[in-house]
Amino acid sequence: MRRLALLSTLIPVLFGTQSVQAASWLDNRFRVDPTVKQVAFVVERETKNQNVVLVRPDGVKYYPWRHPDNVAWHEEPGRDIITIENPMPGPWQAVGRVSDKNQVKVLSNLKLDVAPLPERLYQSESYKFTARLTQDGELLTDRDFLDSVKMSVNFFEYVDEPEAQSEDALPTPLSLGEFVDDGLNLDEAPGDGVFTVALPVHIQPGRYRVKITSGNGIFLRTHEQQVMVYPPPILSSFIQARAPEDPHQLVVTSEEGMIEPGSVSVHVKQEAPDGSVTISQEQSQPETTNLDVAVPNLQQPGSYAWSGWVYATDTYKKRPLVFPLEKSHFAITSVLQLDKNLAEYRARQEEKARLEAERQRLEEQLAARSQAWKLILAGNGVMILMALVFVILRKRRAKSVEAEPEAPKLEIPPDVKV
Repeated sequence: MRRLALLSTLIPVLFGTQSVQAASWLDNRFRVDPTVKQVAFVVERETKNQNVVLVRPDGVKYYPWRHPDNVAWHEEPGRDIITIENPMPGPWQAVGRVSDKNQVKVLSNLKLDVAPLPERLYQSESYKFTARLTQDGELLTDRDFLDSVKMSVNFFEYVDEPEAQSEDALPTPLSLGEFVDDGLNLDEAPGDGVFTVALPVHIQPGRYRVKITSGNGIFLRTHEQQVMVYPPPILSSFIQARAPEDPHQLVVTSEEGMIEPGSVSVHVKQEAPDGSVTISQEQSQPETTNLDVAVPNLQQPGSYAWSGWVYATDTYKKRPLVFPLEKSHFAITSVLQLDKNLAEYRARQEEKARLEAERQRLEEQLAARSQAWKLILAGNGVMILMALVFVILRKRRAKSVEAEPEAPKLEIPPDVKV
């Protein structure tokens, strides 16, 4: 860690800045004066893969993979940059296939001034972050060095006493952005020593530690602070028009008491299928924090894209806020095709309903016919049963009559004369 910090203060001015003393190597040797507190050796190699050994005045050898804590060794293709804090006075020597371009520069004060982050950030906002690289209080403008510096802003979930935690227990860094001095995006001018980046705060609300680091190891832990990330105070919703004569709508709402009334403004960019662009902008009324933006309905069939920005001011610190609206897409279908599809759909539905009605009618007819047959069969069965009963009864009656004896005939007695 100490080696990287040392390297961060020495490398930049190796490429020519003010307050720097430079001298060439003589037979791969250079004498360090006892008053020198920091020194950097720039060793150009003849071959990219050949290692260089640095020999101290007392004969101790330093290697890229083995050296004391006061030495920082930065390797690049074809070049080694070796920085030493409190170097041993006397003649130093570089051993290896080195070129005649070697030089030594004695460095002065180099700092990175970082603008503090606000103590309250909002999820999904874009925050403009700035850092300045200075040499003896003046902006460093050496393009050879500035072009090689890429710094990152890293957030870590807050933990108490991180130094007491094991490495596995420490939170994973969340990189919110990388910034360079190239004059692109929010960076105002290339090579002016001022680094600017738009931090996309796309992390969950909570408490965080913030650190500034660089991918090439030049700067390490140059700035550290704590911040709170709050839920977004502004929400937006895009509503596509339902009728050709109606515009699309972008509805922006804000949390009560979080946004200054009248401070909300919206910029919407709509891209049509033919590549044309339309811009829609609206400003909230002085007493409101909500806003409805009408986006033109171009009615041209095809795929559309929209994006934009929401600007506002918070009530906590009166800080200007910027919320990007990420690009989204929607489609408009041809009206004729829509009508045709609707007619076909209705026809299919009607045919389906007709077939269903016909099926039900047939089922009802079959059910009625089945019931009629059941009634007929039941009636016939009853009639047949009654006929059988009648026949059986007649037979029984006939047999009963045949079995009875014939009754005696009664004769009338003759008249008796007295």
